[in-house]
Amino acid sequence: MTRLDAGPDTAAELSAGALREAPARCDGPRSLVLESREVPLGGVRGMAVHRALPQRDLPMVGAWCFLDRFGPQRTRMRVEPHPHIGLQTVTWPFVGEVRHRDSVGSDVVVRRGVLNLMTSGLGISHSEYSVGDDEVALDALQLWVALPDDRRFGGPEFERHDDLPEVAIAAEEGDAAWAIVVMGEFADAVSPATAYTPIVGAEVRIAPGSRVRLPLRPDWEYALVAIDGDLTADASAEASVVTLERGRLVYLGIARESIEVASASGASIFMLGGEPFPDDIVMWWNFVGRDHDEIVEARQAWESGSSRFGHVVDHGDERIPAPPLPAVRLTPRRRRT
Repeated sequence: MTRLDAGPDTAAELSAGALREAPARCDGPRSLVLESREVPLGGVRGMAVHRALPQRDLPMVGAWCFLDRFGPQRTRMRVEPHPHIGLQTVTWPFVGEVRHRDSVGSDVVVRRGVLNLMTSGLGISHSEYSVGDDEVALDALQLWVALPDDRRFGGPEFERHDDLPEVAIAAEEGDAAWAIVVMGEFADAVSPATAYTPIVGAEVRIAPGSRVRLPLRPDWEYALVAIDGDLTADASAEASVVTLERGRLVYLGIARESIEVASASGASIFMLGGEPFPDDIVMWWNFVGRDHDEIVEARQAWESGSSRFGHVVDHGDERIPAPPLPAVRLTPRRRRT
């Protein structure tokens, strides 16, 4: 999915107001509850989109730098060809089907239970259309993973996985929880999807009336995003219990071996986590880089029709133009928690 917003409240600050101190590094457990914000994506799409990452005080969780949920809603999606650099897009549907086409020749239908993973490297372009000409039910997550230096200048790739590992997590009370490991590793299960940093992305389903302790790695940072249902998380390191409703994200920090979650009526959550990312990033529009000049170069390449981004299969000249750059330099947002 492309971004139509590219203002200073994204994961890149404008230099005129950017903080100059070194970024805060998480040094222990946290229980920071953050609300998703509605992103105004109107026009012919008129789609309801809620963004859980980036947050003003929390630009990343591990290598995860972006999380949008589009839905649940009835809509007609028409996202014309647009570019990406420096990231992987992780598309994880709950309801509905979306046709994905890209500049490496992929033409597939995204559906429930199937991971579609696009690695941009130095440059890729793609489009996303809902299937059919009428409005349809759609609900999905799209997440971005920042690529490390040893991969972000490489070539573009696309992969699709329809046999992701599922793992049962024994309950402290009630029925076991089930997790689908979408990216990386969780509870001794490993996704077949290609990851370039130590990471986890997993959908976890909690049964009604159950209380479950989810295993974590103490050297990784984690966050939980509420998808549906009611959920409480026992952040025992702070002697507090946090309540998660749809769209809320709780940042758990590092140095935890587990987190206890419970649900009265049943719930589903998406777990994000991984080794803290070593670099600060500049994220503007659909680009993830390290500095202002890198973003400017990518924008100029897209606007000039450079071969850097290829041509999306079965498309003509239609494309989404890049928004104008701000009048001041972009600098990385600093973590503040």
